[in-house]
Amino acid sequence: MQRDELISQVKNEYARLASEESSVQQTTTDMSPDAFYEQLLGQVIEGISKGQFDRFDSGIEIVEAVANDKSWIEG
Repeated sequence: MQRDELISQVKNEYARLASEESSVQQTTTDMSPDAFYEQLLGQVIEGISKGQFDRFDSGIEIVEAVANDKSWIEG
């Protein structure tokens, strides 16, 4: 899949998650859900641009991988 398409899918998924979390109005950090997901999105887009996620077939797979293992976006 092309990186531009993966970025678009990741953006949509993080927007959906931020919206859902905002509607619940619970957060475990001092950051708002929008700010948290925006920061995470930036890190994931950087990884996609570098080819780090080229083996993934969809943006949702990337979001799930990062949620399960933060080492995808660390260092």
